[in-house]
Amino acid sequence: MNPSNTASSRLRVTVGQSCLAGTKDQNEDCTGVRIGAGEDLRTKGVAAVVADGVGAASGSKVASETCVQGFLSDYFSTPDSWTVKTSAQRVMDGLNRWLYGQGHAEGLSDEKGYVSTLSAMVLRSRTAFIFHIGDTRVYRMRDGVMEQLTRDHRSVVSRQTSYLNRAMGLNLSLKVDYKEVDLEVGDCFLLCSDGVHDWMTDDLISEVLLSSKGLEHTAAELTERALAAGSDDNVTSLLLRVDELPESDMEEAARILGERPFPPLLDPGMKLDGLEVEEILVESTRSQLYRVTDLENGRELVMKTPSSNYRDDKEYIARFVAEEWIGKRVSHKNLVQVVQRDRKPTFLYYLMESLDGKNLAQWLEDKKGKPAVEEVVGIVKQIVDAVRALHRKETLHQDLKLENVIISDQGKVCVIDYGSCSVAGLKESPSDKDEEVLGTLDFSAPEYRMPDSEKANTRADQFSIAMIAYHLLTGGKCPYGDKWEKADNLRDFHALEYIPSYRYQAMVPVWMDGALKKALRVSPSSRYPSMSEWMHDMGHPNPEFMESRHLPMMERDPVKFWKLISALLFVLVVILMVLGDF
Repeated sequence: MNPSNTASSRLRVTVGQSCLAGTKDQNEDCTGVRIGAGEDLRTKGVAAVVADGVGAASGSKVASETCVQGFLSDYFSTPDSWTVKTSAQRVMDGLNRWLYGQGHAEGLSDEKGYVSTLSAMVLRSRTAFIFHIGDTRVYRMRDGVMEQLTRDHRSVVSRQTSYLNRAMGLNLSLKVDYKEVDLEVGDCFLLCSDGVHDWMTDDLISEVLLSSKGLEHTAAELTERALAAGSDDNVTSLLLRVDELPESDMEEAARILGERPFPPLLDPGMKLDGLEVEEILVESTRSQLYRVTDLENGRELVMKTPSSNYRDDKEYIARFVAEEWIGKRVSHKNLVQVVQRDRKPTFLYYLMESLDGKNLAQWLEDKKGKPAVEEVVGIVKQIVDAVRALHRKETLHQDLKLENVIISDQGKVCVIDYGSCSVAGLKESPSDKDEEVLGTLDFSAPEYRMPDSEKANTRADQFSIAMIAYHLLTGGKCPYGDKWEKADNLRDFHALEYIPSYRYQAMVPVWMDGALKKALRVSPSSRYPSMSEWMHDMGHPNPEFMESRHLPMMERDPVKFWKLISALLFVLVVILMVLGDF
């Protein structure tokens, strides 16, 4: 029987791998394989990665591990409607930006930072998708003939000297080699580091691959042979053999799940994919939110569905699908979690955990606009923790406002709504930017509203959180008064005058207001360079903000002022009582 005609209902592979430090003290290579479980095997397939941290770089080990772990994790979190090429390239771009940024944050030069080679392969349906940068390699053995599928990104200076000219984390401009090859049953793929292929001839590698031993044994033999040949580097080999292939027509029919139909408008009592609608939470022109019950386990969830107004809007659909991916990429106690069920949806929607509590606008109203200062700082700290988790995934929230923060009766905060999030490396087209101003006008940073302003970064989210803090401390006031909403250019914004929060709430210390003022500056470069520095100043007096010592004590430190007044009144009462006895 011709192997290429052999097919089953699913893709099945056998894996073997070996990764050794060799003669080095530290293993800066990393390798990994992830086989999709259940429906993921059909929609995502099998992913295999080999990375080799560049030895001259101080973060080489971290870089290679980040490449492997990040690729395997983030690729399987991408929307099912994205192609393999789109998913992998966007994931790699995000990883590259993180590695590059980490190196520069530590003051390291490009070649000394967090740098790694990366060869990744995704087997999906009857196709192998190869993504490659650096000098790790991918080979294919088919019908006894071995073929190298990648080329080394290495510049040779002399016989003894060469250097990598492309790698992950080397610079922000990422150029990845991409190739698609068909699959046949019996194909065997080898991914290996230069510690192996630089010390073994192709004939020797081919000889080992053609041995009848198991893949684990074969992978180990490759690394051992390389070391025996004198390899002074880490040695890594990863083998995948295709044992079964699915029917291509059935697989490709389900390739773009983004073509699932929009669900109809739902009413309480209606059922969809084993979910029963309990309540309509929100209905807007852009989407609907429903509280639903999973009939299989009784779990209460929230379903978000797209608005039929955008049924033919590809950009809207792409953004909607991206929301689910963003929610699946991050996991933090203060971020709403996207829920994945075993049962695949037949319509376009996604599910989130159901949260108990109320949003901060309702909470502030219940407090009659006068929550305790310490309570507000505790809430803001939780919001910062949540947003920093997004930032670690190169994601800006861009719509932080009172209504998008839920607080439970126990005081636990949860940030919701990924609809306006921006992920570094995702497509940026004119239609994305011209669609509308992301976020809410009252809380969005000035850079979103000014034409030709610098591109928004993490300090834009810092501004919005500071806006939330100011609103909570002052009972809903704006730090720039009524002129804030009308400002739409640089001149307007720089003409605004900051109103100290202690003018509205006497219990806010001057130093805390100084920290708020800095986080709320119009120019992003004048705000705090990091969230952690801002939160430190929100909880600890910064001498920089204590220069106004000519201010009355009540404004400099209201808590201390009222404690002193209380003590004086107590002494006065005691004196009057003593005099009364005479």
